[in-house]
Amino acid sequence: MGLLRSYVSGEWHTAAEDGAPLHDATTGEEVARVSSAGVDFAGALEYGRRVGGPALRELTFHQRSALLKALASHLREHREELYALSAKTGSTLGDSKFDIDGGIGVLFSYASKGKRELPNDTVYVEGGVEPLSKGGTFVAQHIATPLRGVAVQINAFNFPVWGPLEKFAPAFLAGVPSLVKPASQTAYLTARLVELIIESGILPEGSLQFVAGSVGDLLDHVTAQDLVSFTGSASTAQKLRAHPAIIRNAVRFNAEADSLNCSILGPDARPGTTEFDLYVKQLTSEMTVKAGQKCTAIRRAFVPASLLDDVAAAASARLAKVTVGNPTAEGVRMGALASLEQREEVRRSLKALLDAGSIVFGDPEKVEVVDADAERGAFLSPVLLKADPERSEPHEVEAFGPVSTLLPYTSTEQVIELAARGGGSLAGSIVSADKEFVREVVLGAAAYHGRLLVLDADDAKESTGHGSPMPQLVHGGPGRAGGGEEMGGIRGVLHHMQRTAVQGSPAVLSAVTGRWVTGAPRTESDVHPFRKSLAELKIGDSVVAGPRTVLQSDVDHFAEFTGDTFYAHTDPEAAAANPLFGGIVAHGYLVVSFAAGLFVSPEPGPVLANYGLENLRFLTPVKVDDALTVTLTAKQITPRIDQEYGEVRWDADVTNDDGDSVAKYDVLTLVSKEQP
Repeated sequence: MGLLRSYVSGEWHTAAEDGAPLHDATTGEEVARVSSAGVDFAGALEYGRRVGGPALRELTFHQRSALLKALASHLREHREELYALSAKTGSTLGDSKFDIDGGIGVLFSYASKGKRELPNDTVYVEGGVEPLSKGGTFVAQHIATPLRGVAVQINAFNFPVWGPLEKFAPAFLAGVPSLVKPASQTAYLTARLVELIIESGILPEGSLQFVAGSVGDLLDHVTAQDLVSFTGSASTAQKLRAHPAIIRNAVRFNAEADSLNCSILGPDARPGTTEFDLYVKQLTSEMTVKAGQKCTAIRRAFVPASLLDDVAAAASARLAKVTVGNPTAEGVRMGALASLEQREEVRRSLKALLDAGSIVFGDPEKVEVVDADAERGAFLSPVLLKADPERSEPHEVEAFGPVSTLLPYTSTEQVIELAARGGGSLAGSIVSADKEFVREVVLGAAAYHGRLLVLDADDAKESTGHGSPMPQLVHGGPGRAGGGEEMGGIRGVLHHMQRTAVQGSPAVLSAVTGRWVTGAPRTESDVHPFRKSLAELKIGDSVVAGPRTVLQSDVDHFAEFTGDTFYAHTDPEAAAANPLFGGIVAHGYLVVSFAAGLFVSPEPGPVLANYGLENLRFLTPVKVDDALTVTLTAKQITPRIDQEYGEVRWDADVTNDDGDSVAKYDVLTLVSKEQP
């Protein structure tokens, strides 16, 4: 591959030096060289702010979602090429799919979430309107808008595809350009990923930049509008967090660091139970997938003291069946570590762990390999230890490879305390069918974990497992784990946006947010709003219909017709004794039905369907002989970019003869973009 190129300021950059060699983890042969010499880091950040940011902010959330989906589909067509290159990192095909398919899956997930959970607009409205005055003329609303900087994303070596994509997707959806800097050991795979993305022409120019090599003086140039996201060691995270520019400018900094994740076997999970087998299978899988080079891998395996020997024997038996070697060779289940340097780092950590325990399975200095040279390649045997849980080493030293330590416990209280001694973890798991044990451990350990998996016979078939971060869930953890959060669905998008409280009149908030706010002007005309296409309808278009008097015969018929014979609608004496009603009241759904009958425009037209009600509240009881009036107002208009129709959210307010609201809710309709 030669010298890897960076992509900055709209063009490919090749360093004017030979660069440092990057080696095939299996053969030791040189794969590529890497250097960022000559990159203008200040210029790259300015280019992202000046070119990428404005281009992204012109697009709505739905348009950005569509681009993410197109990009995911494009990359999916190139998976075989990426798999082949991934093998050079020491990854088996299964490992490569975990990384590559997982990363592409994050793009698809955020594309879907953006379309379903965000508006087809450039501003995100958060929460409800906050009334600030008695008369309703002074109100407030929280909005979120994209930061005007660049998301600097510094990634780890173990996931050269998933790592960049899981950071890029929420930043892009938020409208913030990214600058990706991968770890050098596996940068050649990320480099090819970025080449595929740039060559596709799918993304707006400036929305993605890439640096192969060191970060140079990049962080010297970050501003309060930029963000820095880091995945890697806890020690490096501490150094970056303390960078003068990050401190001086209060730059948003997110760290996802290595952590001493744990898995806890419940006392009920004895040999022969489904949960015992699940625990052993999960433990050995976490040790061997990606050769244990996962920030979420199980490092501390807590088991009841009485089951320690059983778990050790069962896990050793499974590990003995793991074939180590060339990841492309048939039958190989675990490949090499990312580099020889990484192997030596794991061996150094193992020596520290052995001060507190002993080896149950494996030999850190010797391993039989298939179709490879055990010394030229960065191979290491899976190593299972057992140790005294009261020693500090298992809770402080991480061997970032196929290594885990069995730690016995004797009570629920003890295992909760031991789990906390890791100082903060990305992920933990509890394997047990005892729901009371699970509840106690979850509530006791949650403060120290970003994610907790409860594994049992009920969810085992569909569980994604201990070590699999999901784009819908937060990925991060407190303390040693970095104290940050990534992904988490829309939470990850909002991390790249500024939340602002806007105060003003209802009319001003409606103009700013693009949503009608109670108290803002309504527009009534001779044309019923249901007769208007999406192109003709405006926020605030309204219809007032009624009144309709509720009769006793209506209440009786509704009760008989629906089968809802609750006493408040059918038994005058019992209804009179009800402190909320004091007599017969109409069914709430009768009120909603009458309202629909009042505001509907029945002839065929642009309105295609009513597909839901949201936020329904019954506010005042409706008595017999009350007269109902409904006011329906176009509240939010959301065109769908891939359909000939869009969604209209209507504010429905049903009032009685005294003008009191008896019911409030949102009506959701699908409306044609043009007149049929």
